[in-house]
Amino acid sequence: MAALSIISRTASRRSVRALGVVAASAALALSASGNALACNIGEFSAEAKCDGDNGVITVTDVDPAGIPATVTVYLKDGDKQVGQQTVKGSKEGTTVSFPVDWQPNTVYRIHVKADRYVDEDIQPDVTTPSTPCKTEDTPSPTPSESSSTPSDETESPAPEPSTSAPAPSQSESTAPAAVPNDNAPSPAAGDSNLAETGANSNTGMIAGIAAALVVVGGGAVFFGLRRRGANSDS
Repeated sequence: MAALSIISRTASRRSVRALGVVAASAALALSASGNALACNIGEFSAEAKCDGDNGVITVTDVDPAGIPATVTVYLKDGDKQVGQQTVKGSKEGTTVSFPVDWQPNTVYRIHVKADRYVDEDIQPDVTTPSTPCKTEDTPSPTPSESSSTPSDETESPAPEPSTSAPAPSQSESTAPAAVPNDNAPSPAAGDSNLAETGANSNTGMIAGIAAALVVVGGGAVFFGLRRRGANSDS
């Protein structure tokens, strides 16, 4: 009986020790798992960049647990605080921005405080770009005087009006000669001169009409006298 009792006690002690080892292992595993899920400084990143004409410092938190963290931005030279915001991280990443009127190559220190998990700076420090975000406006070139005022040499002179009269054509300068009429009376000296110079081109026609009227008038007188003589005889 004594031997059985000793064996039973020995087995119980071994079981207790085994259970203790298992419990300790489980506690270590849970602790490691909790630390893995907790917020840490490696989940934060910072960058200085331009947003249009303004400079900003952005801080991104990729903490999947979403533990709220206070982010503070300091000017490295003099450790002057320039901004502070609270960020709640996410698996996709949550970003907060700090507008800063920086000078090129300026160094900023970013500090993160998240409950009991994080209380330290993001490494490395943030340095602004070597060129400013806003560039100087380039003045537009002023047009030169030569381009705005046309030169006198390029102006073409206006054509002068012609003062000479057009030369008459041959048909206008030479009048057709009048056809002589044997039955027409001889024209006077003045009329002859006008006919020769071509001042009146209707002289021949007028002379022909006058001659015809003389003939008709003479015939009428002749028949009138003859009829009168016949009446007197009867």
